[in-house]
Amino acid sequence: MFSFLILLGLVLLFIFWAVGLYNGLVGARNAFKNAFAQIDVQLQRRFELIPNLVEIAKGYMTHERETLEAVMTARAAAMSGASAAKSHPGDPEAMARMGSSEGLLGGALGRLLAVSEAYPDLKANQTMMQLTEELTSTENKVAFARQAYNDAVTSYNTRREMFPTSLIAGNFGFGPAGLLDIPADQAQMKQAPQVKF
Repeated sequence: MFSFLILLGLVLLFIFWAVGLYNGLVGARNAFKNAFAQIDVQLQRRFELIPNLVEIAKGYMTHERETLEAVMTARAAAMSGASAAKSHPGDPEAMARMGSSEGLLGGALGRLLAVSEAYPDLKANQTMMQLTEELTSTENKVAFARQAYNDAVTSYNTRREMFPTSLIAGNFGFGPAGLLDIPADQAQMKQAPQVKF
């Protein structure tokens, strides 16, 4: 009878231990999904700002239609990538697609802002200045949210790969989560900033 109680106690201890590991994985997965939701909020704000920025630039940049169209095309691709990632946050393939489309959008926006420097009236336009400032602020928020997401994914992946949690993760479908890497625009990386006095 006494040995039965000891055995029952060990079984219960093992069950509580396994439940604790499982719950830890659930908590880590929910943390990176929440972190992704913060990215999504900032991206939606940026997606809303871009058409306004392009619309104002259209009035001044009559010879830059290709640049404006490239921004809108990149915006559409980024929205599609964000939508796919939103359906499956953490899915490595969806995150890679989103990162690639975000990199293209960042490059297109960078080119738009660089070209707008050649139009003093556009540069002096109060609405354009305000939108550019809001866009810059939103870009900073996206960067912070992306860092928080990547930190949460790294924590989750580390937890799911460590023994003995890896036994629980493998048996209950806790797959690896993908980081959100946004490649920098290659053209911007190769050009040194110009300083004018």
